[in-house]
Amino acid sequence: MIDLFSTLKEEGFDPIKVALSSVSELYAMPDSKLLAFKTSLIKNSFTFHYSNNEFFRVSCNDKGITPDSIQTPEDLVKIPLVPISIFKSANSHKLLSVSLSSIELEMRSTGTSGIPSVSRRCSDTVDYGVLGVYAMYREFFKISKGAGLYLCPSTEEIPEMGMIKALNMLAGLLDTHRFMVKKDRFVPEEALMQLNEWSNKFDRHVIGPPFIIHRFISFLKATNQKVQLDKNSYVITLGGWKRFSGQMISRVDFNNECMEYLGVEKSQIRDMYALVESNVVVIDDEHGVKHVSPFVHFSVRDPKQLDKEVAIGETGQLAILDPLAISTPGFILTEDLVRLLPKENKSWRSGQRLQYIMRLPESSEFGCCAVNLDKQLDGLEAEKANNTACPVVSA
Repeated sequence: MIDLFSTLKEEGFDPIKVALSSVSELYAMPDSKLLAFKTSLIKNSFTFHYSNNEFFRVSCNDKGITPDSIQTPEDLVKIPLVPISIFKSANSHKLLSVSLSSIELEMRSTGTSGIPSVSRRCSDTVDYGVLGVYAMYREFFKISKGAGLYLCPSTEEIPEMGMIKALNMLAGLLDTHRFMVKKDRFVPEEALMQLNEWSNKFDRHVIGPPFIIHRFISFLKATNQKVQLDKNSYVITLGGWKRFSGQMISRVDFNNECMEYLGVEKSQIRDMYALVESNVVVIDDEHGVKHVSPFVHFSVRDPKQLDKEVAIGETGQLAILDPLAISTPGFILTEDLVRLLPKENKSWRSGQRLQYIMRLPESSEFGCCAVNLDKQLDGLEAEKANNTACPVVSA
């Protein structure tokens, strides 16, 4: 088999940038060939961090792992993992494989603990991340116009929040957009008015974390109103399905309510999975199956033996091997329980398919920054219960 990675390098191309501009072509590869290409990207990334990051190299040497240890896809499980909790530690700067002065962007995510996870990105990592996110958006949404109703705050209000940053990138593909959460306040009447104003002018997309879209639908139910979105509209969610109270939002119920009250088909409801510490984006296809970015590899581990992978279809702890990460090692042990799913006949794409299950029961917190947004909105509504524009308290 021709070594695609080596061929691109010999011809003077950056293999990662080629991959980022060839998402459809990667998904069309046979699984074995795609895995071999990803392995080359990951080995190259591992070699870089091993050479430039003393903190990471010590961890590798303690396990007797060097770049020569990674030769085949089966060897990827040997790569030492960085627990995601380290991104929250006071010593998170030790993760840097580049100088602190080269950091262009800091992004943050804060769950129920209130301690922010800080992800630092240099120029190369930002380049890769931007290209990767937009490539996945185009692959799964094909959006190039329309209006976005953002049921979340703007990046102007929370510039460092990773979830908002990722969602805001969709706005660059639209004709217009509005952010409907301002100063921790969401007024569903205003959101409905904006959707009606765009009617017959744009394809209207509703974008935000599930719990705020759920609030909007609760308002429509309580006031006996329904919206008929457009045939090319999407309802796009990012940010987890567990509220700050611990209550789960049912994906099945959410889909049914979107279909009834927003007038969309099930294929138009798309959820995404992403982490601020990684450059991965996992997006639902038209069948509701989540596809992992084809240039990132997911390894699902036995929580009791983290050096062992579980079989396809079994639940385990997610490890992410992200070759797009230059600033810090992209070999992250998350606190998420997931399953990798076998390929179904109705899907033409190769690569990995994900089912998110839950956070580890022993995790110190749950949720991402969306959880704190939920808590802030709920607290403000409670304070203004006798004088509010929103007649709906959270379900």
